[in-house]
Amino acid sequence: MRPPPCAIAAMLCGHLAAANTGCADQMQLPPSESVRNCTVTDGDTLRCGEERIRLLAIDAPEKPGQCRAGRNCAPGDPFASERSLRAAATPTMNIRRVGTDRFGRTLALMEAEGKDLSCHQLENAAAIYNPKWDTGGYVFALCGEAAARRSLTR
Repeated sequence: MRPPPCAIAAMLCGHLAAANTGCADQMQLPPSESVRNCTVTDGDTLRCGEERIRLLAIDAPEKPGQCRAGRNCAPGDPFASERSLRAAATPTMNIRRVGTDRFGRTLALMEAEGKDLSCHQLENAAAIYNPKWDTGGYVFALCGEAAARRSLTR
């Protein structure tokens, strides 16, 4: 029996870290910019002024009535997920823009007080990791252990 891809990636990252090279150390992250006064929309989305920002590589539970028919939505409590993200967000944060999703939201790594918010949500079981959405492999490089634990299994 072959291990799932996330387990293989977790082992690879573990071996790299053990070799003292670390996954994140080997990666060139996009440029960082400061943003202020962002508000949390839900467990994986923020709004900074007019810009809607979707946290990279994670899927948080949807609020009631928001999971469209035919979609397998992330399990869990959407209100707890939103509270988790709200608790981690700060008045000034750093953003690293990676792209745009089909809804026009900015896909990004967001950092508050030195902590990546996608990683925060994974480490607090407030979202699941979807490797297909991890453009550049950044989230896995930053918190591979949490990503592997909370990886999409559907």
